[in-house]
Amino acid sequence: MSDPVVVCGAGIVGLSAALGLSRAGIDTVLVAPKQPLPSKAPGVYCPRVYALSPASQRFLAEQGVWDMLDQQRITPVESMQIYGDASGQVSLNAWQAAHHELAWIIESDELERVLRQAVQLFRVNWLDDRFQGFDQGGVSLASGKSLPAALVIGAEGAQSVVRSAAGIAHHSKPYGYAGVVTHLHTQRPHQGTAFQWFTADGIIAFLPMPDTADGHQVSLVWSMPQDQADVLMALDAPARAEWLASRLTGLAGDCFGAVSVRSPVHAFPLFCEHSDMVAPGVALVGDAAHRVHPLAGQGLNLGLGDVQELLRVLVSKESYRSPGDLRVLSRYRRSRAEPVLAMRAVTDGLHRLFAVQAPPVVMARNLGMQLVDRLPWVKRRLIQGASR
Repeated sequence: MSDPVVVCGAGIVGLSAALGLSRAGIDTVLVAPKQPLPSKAPGVYCPRVYALSPASQRFLAEQGVWDMLDQQRITPVESMQIYGDASGQVSLNAWQAAHHELAWIIESDELERVLRQAVQLFRVNWLDDRFQGFDQGGVSLASGKSLPAALVIGAEGAQSVVRSAAGIAHHSKPYGYAGVVTHLHTQRPHQGTAFQWFTADGIIAFLPMPDTADGHQVSLVWSMPQDQADVLMALDAPARAEWLASRLTGLAGDCFGAVSVRSPVHAFPLFCEHSDMVAPGVALVGDAAHRVHPLAGQGLNLGLGDVQELLRVLVSKESYRSPGDLRVLSRYRRSRAEPVLAMRAVTDGLHRLFAVQAPPVVMARNLGMQLVDRLPWVKRRLIQGASR
């Protein structure tokens, strides 16, 4: 009997990998602490939300997960309004590419909760333990136990211990910005539209969320200079909420009316990271492999794309090759190189472009946005690219 594939990490990407491998008939062991999730309550939403692309939605549907989700906590995005820092504006609508939705906004906790149920349903062997390192022919665990492994998949996030233990090259660059997130009440409804503003104070996004008993709701993601975020987070909660409400109402009032903070505010530093993704007997997926700027909301979609492609490579490999054979894993790395590099180039490039405040650059980028908005075929390509 061959050794199992060991998946380390039980976040969304790790759970998806373990579930997909098990459904494909591959002997799989999931290694991660079984930490409790917050209980689900009406009107209370997880601060971290994701914009799932059509490709990610299809993958989750294929894994039997999508229909298990509470559809009342999922918000379809049918259009997007993007504003430059002067006169630039781009409007994207799903119908421009013959789609019904551009994306779906979903809470991290809701998706993780359902994936845990699916993993249990498919009887995935989940060890409540932690990866410690590699030993002869397998892995050593924090409990002192050893586990044989034909392949180890690192899915434990940006601080991946598997990546470090395997000696996989990793490059990290701090942006000097922080992601500030919270949920907001708005006076007017979002109507299934996501909004994004490029401003001198960073990139601000309003993502549509379900209405609550208190009114309309959106999720805020603000890529804010780190020093400004430090000042904001040093305020007490009422002062922080008042500052955000004042700034955001001034920015978005024409679209949303009065804006107020309805949940705790969180901030986390932003990085651009990439790695070599594989080593003999080891493959990385999700944030363990790469991180991009959140302005396009594509981090989780890239991670689920990693899982989907790694599954394809493992299922289609020659029967005489081990799942950990570097020739097999190199196919996975090659197939992910272009989409990961392209997304990193777009997000990093846009961040750099809008960080420059020289008047000629401001004029050029806003004129560019106006030109894009007048070219239906360009907008169609943008939507199709984000759907993959």
